Amino acid sequence: MSTPVEPVATTEPSLHALIDAAVAGLNEIILGKETQVRLCLACLFAQGHLLIEDIPGVGKTTLAHALARSLGLSYQRIQFTSDLLPADIIGVSVFEADTGQFRFHRGPVFAQLVLADEVNRATPKAQSALLEAMEEHQVTADGQTYPLTEPFFVIATQNPSYQVGTYPLPESQLDRFLMRIELGYPAASLERQLLLGRDRRDLLAELATAITPQQLLRLQGAVPKVHASAALLDYVQAVARYTRQAPEFEAGLSPRAVIALLRAAQAWAFMHGHAGVLPEDVQAVLPAVVGHRLAARDEARFRNAGEIGQHVLAAVAVP
Repeated sequence: MSTPVEPVATTEPSLHALIDAAVAGLNEIILGKETQVRLCLACLFAQGHLLIEDIPGVGKTTLAHALARSLGLSYQRIQFTSDLLPADIIGVSVFEADTGQFRFHRGPVFAQLVLADEVNRATPKAQSALLEAMEEHQVTADGQTYPLTEPFFVIATQNPSYQVGTYPLPESQLDRFLMRIELGYPAASLERQLLLGRDRRDLLAELATAITPQQLLRLQGAVPKVHASAALLDYVQAVARYTRQAPEFEAGLSPRAVIALLRAAQAWAFMHGHAGVLPEDVQAVLPAVVGHRLAARDEARFRNAGEIGQHVLAAVAVP
């Protein structure tokens, strides 16, 4: 069990100001999606990776780029296509005639924030090239291991599986993403602002850095210290037990998924200045954390992963 800590707002009052500034800046770019913006930040603070699944054109790439600018992170975008090779992601060794040796040229994965755009349009072989990087924060090429820059954060966008030319992500890779979210269509009034307002790319260029990489590392280090009481852990385990016993699902949450749920809830509690994790913190992040990890036996029962998460919330009472 984590060691209790003082309320975050007392020990580090400046950290909340930084978080609020980041949220405010991102909300100027992505209109009407504050919940999704906060989930993105919670995922990052919990040292996880994010999967955004939605139709093209709703702002997935813009959100990733805005996060990189707001957090002062080096940024690389990898466009996943059917002919993408693992070397296009991690890099390649090139023979240099003047030295008579091979030299490793680092690929785009050696950035602090990597956008894997339309990740399910690449073949499984190319998709798997991200696995070691996401899990171990390192890549291996020609027998050599190269550590990645910290902090390291992967945002992958995914087109709906019914669209042409997609390769479904295997369960093992889906489990590497701490959260999965959707952006959805904007409200009519906000869409009117998009029609009449400035181009989002112009606004991106003016977005100020709200949190530096060094401050981000401090935030990430503070999240696991947020206290989780025995009763709270009972609730988290009750959620896991329900998914493992419920006939609606092919398989329940793994221990790694349960740890992910707790870590995400700690990040959410940290962002909102709670001295310890509350059941409301677990409920806020649960759909994004468990929806893509649970496969329904009857696919027609749930329209999307969000409905799976809401079903679990409704089925498990707070102790």
